[in-house]
Amino acid sequence: MKHLLACLVLLAPCTHAAPGNDAFDAAVEQTFDRYQLPGLAVGVIRDGDVVYTRTLGEVRAGGGDRIDNDTLFKIASNSKAMTAGVLARLVDAGKLKWDDPVTKYLPQFRMHDPWVTQQMQVRDLLIHNSGLGLGAGDLMLWPEPNRFTRSDIIAGLAHLKPTHSFRANYAYDNLLYVVAGEVAAAAGGAPYEDLVKRELFQPLGLSRCQVGEWSRSEVGNVAQPHMRTPQGNRVIREDGDVVPNVTSMAAGGIRCSLDDMLAWMRMWLSPEATPAWLSPAQRKAVWTSHMPMPVSTRMRAWENSHFSAYGYGWRLSDVDGVWKVAHTGTLAGMYSSVILLPDQRTGIVILINGEGEAARAVLGQVLTKQFTAPQSSPTVAYYAAQLEQERASERAATPKPDTRDRTIASTRSLAEWAGHYRDPWFGDVALCPEGDRVRFVAARSPMLAGTVMRVGERWLVDWDDDSVDAEPWLHFATVPAGGDARLTLSHVDPDADFSYDYADLDFHRTQACR
Repeated sequence: MKHLLACLVLLAPCTHAAPGNDAFDAAVEQTFDRYQLPGLAVGVIRDGDVVYTRTLGEVRAGGGDRIDNDTLFKIASNSKAMTAGVLARLVDAGKLKWDDPVTKYLPQFRMHDPWVTQQMQVRDLLIHNSGLGLGAGDLMLWPEPNRFTRSDIIAGLAHLKPTHSFRANYAYDNLLYVVAGEVAAAAGGAPYEDLVKRELFQPLGLSRCQVGEWSRSEVGNVAQPHMRTPQGNRVIREDGDVVPNVTSMAAGGIRCSLDDMLAWMRMWLSPEATPAWLSPAQRKAVWTSHMPMPVSTRMRAWENSHFSAYGYGWRLSDVDGVWKVAHTGTLAGMYSSVILLPDQRTGIVILINGEGEAARAVLGQVLTKQFTAPQSSPTVAYYAAQLEQERASERAATPKPDTRDRTIASTRSLAEWAGHYRDPWFGDVALCPEGDRVRFVAARSPMLAGTVMRVGERWLVDWDDDSVDAEPWLHFATVPAGGDARLTLSHVDPDADFSYDYADLDFHRTQACR
């Protein structure tokens, strides 16, 4: 009360006192326990100072190596803001303009519509307005590892048919961030990974962040992704000694530590600390609302949001009347979240090395509310219950088919459709007998290999690797006018991750099984 009276007397803007570490600790510990996470790292920065860090769990479940402030996590799509930052630096340097045509730097670039190819500007690569469907072409990026190159991405775009008009709708896209990375490389005169080190890691002192190819043993302290099983958390897709320069790097392939991410947030929240890194004009451009986004039911209920938009690599919205700049990152077994409240000079980062979608949403909300609406006494239990209710309603509205009564499809039942198939952007797959079963094997995506199963009168693929968690239905047809067989795919689970963009595939048989 005395604080409020003082503000009124002095006619000064009032801010809530920063919450104590006890409130942060309670939220972090409750989230870690409730969602049985293998590892978690959380940090809060305010007025340029780190006011809180907490790490829990292990780099590898059961391995004994504890997570600390230097542990590397995949930040996934939080890499997009770093890619946008590198491009903004190149704009400051006069090496490109946001409204330059993409073809100025990549003459081989093609979209499905020639007019869109001509009109696509550098800025359009960053704001999800291309007209492509949600996650179109993501099967060229994930599941990793695969054999697609960045040149394959650029070539494949011409075959992806739009679902909307150019610049008419928001639909989250990863491929065009890969293109953006190649534009940066062309304009900056160095490979993408070298640019990120030169323009971002070195000047900002992000000493643990990794991009491109690097040695796991030399770098050390690298969190591994996990999936949750009835027996507990299990490592999936473990890194080898050499971590490759993955094709998806510019869209979601950078790794950083908690301390690195706190330094990254400080640069945005306290520009006076690194005034030379980016001009005020480019800071404004990155955080300008370039593409409207829908305000979800959850945003209205949880955050009292009134607007939502995409900047260059950042999502922009309001929460309890406070400006919010944020992004999330999602990969198999790795989740991240960066939440900035610029007017309060406050930032929150969450890094998880397990199945953490719900944990990220709940913890991010509780920590944010500590600053935007502390009087609401937010709790992990409250938001977890809200989320569980929301997801139960979604499952009831779009239930997953019961496929437990499945049998291995006989080679005889699929004899008419067996063969080698080709899709113009994804490439070749084999649907051929192996012993007493039929196998689906993708030539350039080795993790997409599995056994064809029969469920009633339908066929689906049961992937060999349990971490590939989106099974597809197989649909066969005869091409009209005496053509050969056609194969299309669709999700068994309607809530499957959109990056398994089965609906964008259109296979035609090219030859019989050998």
